[in-house]
Amino acid sequence: MRSTTRALLALALPLWLGACTLPRPAAEVPAPVPAGWQAPLPHQGHVADLARWWERAGDPLLVELIGAAQDASPTLAQARSRIVQARATQTAARAALLPTLDGQANASRGANENVGGLATTAQANLQAGWEIDLFGGNAAASDAARERLSGAGARWHEARVSVAAEVAQQLSSWRQCTRQLAVAESDARSRGETARLSAESQRAGFTAPATAALADASFADARVRAAQQRMQCEIDVKTLVALTGRPEPELRARLAAAPAPSTPDALFAIPDLPAQTIAQRPDVYVAEREVAAASAEVGNARAQRYPRLTLGGSIGRGMVRTGGVEVSSNTWSIGPVALSVPLFDGGRRAAQVDAASARYDEAVANHRATVRQAVSEVEQALVRLDSTAARSTDARRAAEGYRRSFEGTQARWQAGLASLVELEDARRTALASETALVALEQERMAAWIALYRAAGGGWDGVPDAPR
Repeated sequence: MRSTTRALLALALPLWLGACTLPRPAAEVPAPVPAGWQAPLPHQGHVADLARWWERAGDPLLVELIGAAQDASPTLAQARSRIVQARATQTAARAALLPTLDGQANASRGANENVGGLATTAQANLQAGWEIDLFGGNAAASDAARERLSGAGARWHEARVSVAAEVAQQLSSWRQCTRQLAVAESDARSRGETARLSAESQRAGFTAPATAALADASFADARVRAAQQRMQCEIDVKTLVALTGRPEPELRARLAAAPAPSTPDALFAIPDLPAQTIAQRPDVYVAEREVAAASAEVGNARAQRYPRLTLGGSIGRGMVRTGGVEVSSNTWSIGPVALSVPLFDGGRRAAQVDAASARYDEAVANHRATVRQAVSEVEQALVRLDSTAARSTDARRAAEGYRRSFEGTQARWQAGLASLVELEDARRTALASETALVALEQERMAAWIALYRAAGGGWDGVPDAPR
């Protein structure tokens, strides 16, 4: 009975020693998050959830292009690669907590002095080893690898959000560019008609050559602007080709066949509480996990300064055959039990602790800075949305008023009651207001996309990246 008790105590000793885990810095640290948003929230009307809002926006082409861009994105491919690397690192770190088992086998034939002749010798054995985690160093390394794997999964989601936002922004830019091009071409046609009428009037002797030259110069200027706008639209198409990986003829056909849907005043809603919104951001989650990983690495570095205990063992079977006679034997052993005590290393382990502590402090500072940046980005997007909403009504009224003013001035000019200078001034003002209105709509859409990205794209904090 006493021998059994001693055996149980001997087996329990490594487990008891393994509970002597060294303290680590805090794995979670507070970050400054305001109690509420300082900018107004865009909650007017019926809105869809933030997550995958583009699928509910009534724009099949956008959904299609985002899917193609995510398939072709090198950023997503890189994020997937980092997940695989992080998962491999975690597997290796967890394996350090478990015993190792190696098998060996060998065979030979030759002269054997023990048997006095030729003999065939064969041997096979299993070698086992286990480093008992006395002070939690291996467990800390495993914890750090687990946290970084979670962070890698969040990075994958962040890359998906980024690609979706970039494609939405580029498609919106192309559509607004085509609207600007339509305005520029309409203006060029109007100026061309004015130049034609002025030339006919000059030939009839009713218009001075300088006035006709002014009309012709205005027409040329309009064509230059239209050509510049057409170039910008072509560049937008080329950018979409690069983002999505689609052949350009196919993409142009899809763009031509898919009219732009009307953009609602509100695309999605975000939570009233900043903390709830910030928690949706993958980069904030990654920063939190990096703090936890750095904390575990401090524990691992501290454990390297303390003794290490390893336990080994083996079991084997050997065979010798000579002259038709075979002799076999079994062997086994428990041990050796090895204790390694660091005595002098020139300060290397102490320096490793200092370096790990410095990395922890850096991770804490980066986490807090990431939260501050996240709050700032959401606030800026909210301010832009509120500003564009406040300017929209007046911009539409200004564009409509200047358009009516131009049409009236044009009628007066055709009746001979207004000069060409007055007509061109009214035309220039109407064109500027129409261009500003289209640019304002693009700015509002860009603000929605920026808010989508700033709020984390509706990610729920579960890093379920694909294997």
